[in-house]
Amino acid sequence: MPMSVESTETFETMIPARLDRLPWSRFHSLLVVGLGITWILDGLEVTLMGAISAVLQRRDVLGFSAAQIGLISSAYLAGAVVGSLVFGHLTDRHGRRTFFFVSLSTYLIGVALSALSWDLASFAAFRFLTGAGIGGEYSAVNAAIDELIPARFRGRIDLMINGSFWLGALVGSASTALILNPKIFSANVGWRFGFGVGAVIGLVILYLRRFIPESPRWLFTHGQRQEAEIVVRGFEEEAGITEPLAAQSDHHPLRIMVRHQFGLEALLRPLVTEFRARSILGLTLMAAQAFLYNAIFFTYALVLNRYYNVPAGATGLYLMPFALGNFLGPMCMGHLFDTIGRRPMIASTFAIAAVILVVTGYLFKAGALSASSQTALWTLMFFFASSAASSAYLTVSEIFPLEVRALAIAIFYSVGTAVGGIVAPWFFGMLIDMGERGALYLGYLIAAGLMLGAAGVELWLGVAAEGVSLEEIAAPLSAAK
Repeated sequence: MPMSVESTETFETMIPARLDRLPWSRFHSLLVVGLGITWILDGLEVTLMGAISAVLQRRDVLGFSAAQIGLISSAYLAGAVVGSLVFGHLTDRHGRRTFFFVSLSTYLIGVALSALSWDLASFAAFRFLTGAGIGGEYSAVNAAIDELIPARFRGRIDLMINGSFWLGALVGSASTALILNPKIFSANVGWRFGFGVGAVIGLVILYLRRFIPESPRWLFTHGQRQEAEIVVRGFEEEAGITEPLAAQSDHHPLRIMVRHQFGLEALLRPLVTEFRARSILGLTLMAAQAFLYNAIFFTYALVLNRYYNVPAGATGLYLMPFALGNFLGPMCMGHLFDTIGRRPMIASTFAIAAVILVVTGYLFKAGALSASSQTALWTLMFFFASSAASSAYLTVSEIFPLEVRALAIAIFYSVGTAVGGIVAPWFFGMLIDMGERGALYLGYLIAAGLMLGAAGVELWLGVAAEGVSLEEIAAPLSAAK
């Protein structure tokens, strides 16, 4: 496999600095809506699938067993992993814009077909396809957002967009009152309507994305300098900027060697050599937050039912405060990641969430909590944990070179998904089956330990990326020496 396809031609560009000096504009708002909808859709999908599980078990619907519903959820998860890896590599190779259309179209087709499922095989296949689209979105969209948002806004916008997953979860929870109401829809129609709405939202967003251009950073590193210049000039005209940057700035131009393609080996090698420490950082942050989230969310209904005698049909009400806390955290604290800085904010949010989990776990073990008080304490924990989790995605999307950015996002997202989606639910389910509060408390201590460990790794290896150009954080692989 060739390392890369390149020439000896080099050129200088001020495009990164010009992108970072732009004021916030209508384009940036459109970008946030058009690309950021991904996380709302993911939250909607996950919540909706959980909410309709009981309906799918009815004999007059599809008659699935609990194990079969678990298989369907696993198919969605597997699709997300495969989609992120495949689309992540293709996004780096063929462009951000192409694949945020491809990934959203894949999701749209998958969710529309999910509404038409007729048996286990069809449902699992269509959920795999839906998951592949969502996984691809994580790679293409995170890469595009970081490369188009000015550096001084990048942290807060990334956190807010990633945190919007929980807005989707809130919408999904609220929608069940409509789609599962037998007075409005029959049992075999309501859940199909829910998936159909997801497809309609996807169509609207697909239209909005027509106005989002290719990343100029991707264009100039792939030899398309004129196209990159046209895009950036359009941004500057919209913002009323006419003065050349070189005339009013001490920014130095970036010198690039033209390389039209990179082999996979050339993309992966920096992750384990030059950027090994950053890879350790990304893996640690992603795995810790994924373990915490999936450990609690996959098993909290069991905890409520077994230890607090909350009826199974009422457990969803206790999850809504979690969703609200998770949504508000990044909204309220996102700007601090750009002002106070990445390292102190990432480390503190991981650590504070861990401490609250330890305290809550101890009170749970002592039998000092009710269902309401435990939910309140964990809502507070998720206020901080959500910012920590979103900052993990921010970290892996900004600390690697442009040519490997989408693939890096895909790799770390996949590892986090595997750890959280496979290990954590199984482990905590086993602890709950033991029937002892002390055993479950041990699990909470392990989750808190991973979060504290991640905080320590951030303090040790974290990158001060606030307000800094992506090219200063990690020079492109095609930068001329």
